[in-house]
Amino acid sequence: MKNEPLRILTAEGALRGAIDDGIFVFKGIPYAAPPTGPLRWRAPRPATPWKEVRDATQWGNASWQNREYCVLAGGGDPGQLSEDCLYLNVWSPEIQPSRPLPVMVWIHGGGFTIGAGSLSPYNGKPLAARGVVVVTINYRLGHLGFFAHPALDAESPPGEAINNFALLDQIAALQWVQRNIAAFGGDRRNVTLFGESSGGRSVLSLFASPLAAGLFHKGIVQSAYSLPDKKRSEALASGVAAAHHLGLKNATAEALRALPADSFWTLPPHLGNGPVAIAGDRVLPKPVVEVFAAARQHRYPLMIGYNSDEASVLEFFGVDPVATIAKLRARRPLLLKMIKSLYDEHDDRRLGRKVARDMAFGTMTWLAVNAQHRRGVPGWRYYFDYVSENSRDLCPNGSWHGSEIPYVMDTLNAENPQQANRPFTDNDRTFARRVSEYWLRFAHDATEFSHQLQGEVLWPAWRPGEDTTLRFGMKGEAAIVPQTRFMRLRLRLLRLLVRAMVRL
Repeated sequence: MKNEPLRILTAEGALRGAIDDGIFVFKGIPYAAPPTGPLRWRAPRPATPWKEVRDATQWGNASWQNREYCVLAGGGDPGQLSEDCLYLNVWSPEIQPSRPLPVMVWIHGGGFTIGAGSLSPYNGKPLAARGVVVVTINYRLGHLGFFAHPALDAESPPGEAINNFALLDQIAALQWVQRNIAAFGGDRRNVTLFGESSGGRSVLSLFASPLAAGLFHKGIVQSAYSLPDKKRSEALASGVAAAHHLGLKNATAEALRALPADSFWTLPPHLGNGPVAIAGDRVLPKPVVEVFAAARQHRYPLMIGYNSDEASVLEFFGVDPVATIAKLRARRPLLLKMIKSLYDEHDDRRLGRKVARDMAFGTMTWLAVNAQHRRGVPGWRYYFDYVSENSRDLCPNGSWHGSEIPYVMDTLNAENPQQANRPFTDNDRTFARRVSEYWLRFAHDATEFSHQLQGEVLWPAWRPGEDTTLRFGMKGEAAIVPQTRFMRLRLRLLRLLVRAMVRL
């Protein structure tokens, strides 16, 4: 029986939530103190406890960002923007279940520059209705989330500098989950961290961060890119240049913190740090790719995959598929010949899109599952290739970057299609249920001892030589099919190419 009074007691104080179609919903919960004024570019501090019942029926502020860009990118309006942005949201089907429910914590993407946990594709109600507690979070973005400057370094003991404030925010949210999720019916001993794009890259970063150990128990990574993390020396140089651009040639920490939060959004792109974290601080001592290459990530189960047309986002990374092929033809003609033989594709644009997709996203999946195997803990790899029935003519190259999200979250009913006159169909919604079931199974069942995931087809953990990958969709059509040796030769070859081109 559902609890009648919508009042939850947390470690920080009582909350008043709401019921949405039988699901308990709590919005805008502060998980840390506002990182404003003297707390800007510091580790998040505990939220101030409150005595009265706090209303939790409205979204909390999102971090400062380009609102128009967020809308154009397909996420929607992030709502009220503020430097005071450390809020999270909880959906739960039962406050007092007979046994604690699995917890799924979503980290939104957006290149570490846009997004919010309140955006409609991330609505936690459909997954919660199927037996899990869902948490979505806001965290610091852009220069507020990732920043390095000698004046700030001087405030920390040698070797203790912090530059990845956004990752620390995510860690603080996970600490909140450990303190409080039992009050919402969740199991703090079964927490799945999942995210897409920079959110997926965040999951990998937390797998590599010593500060995140013990705060979650498994991870799902959707479309994380293989770009190298920014070196701290480069981040420091960018920070000095950014301060100069804003009129602070000999900046002090106090002067930097006195700058208006929205002033950072006028900075040119080359003065930013995204869409990757900064390697070399206390939060991320070693680059993510280096940690996984050495199989030194946390020993947690991992699911990882990418979409068939990730090239749809590569313009954001400054990648021109045709130029990539032209560069290979000029510099590495023998390698290009090998690549063509593996792809059986002769049009430079189509070949460039596939090669850039697999280099930028596919190689990360191979590196991660290979590292999981070497670490003695299971990893599962997927490939998403479904396109909604009424939009297949718009997506001749497959599933766009991020288009798996409403299928994973089972939010097609709440989502607007890519074009207003192209509504999602019943078949689309059925496929979303089929896809999301595997995410739910992972959250419920995956442990370090698992060797397969149950579902409509068995999904074996990845092992070298087999390279089993679960395909969600086949050439845009609905299907769920395990394939062995999936892109094995391609990804091994491209891994070598990535090392050569970006010096991983």
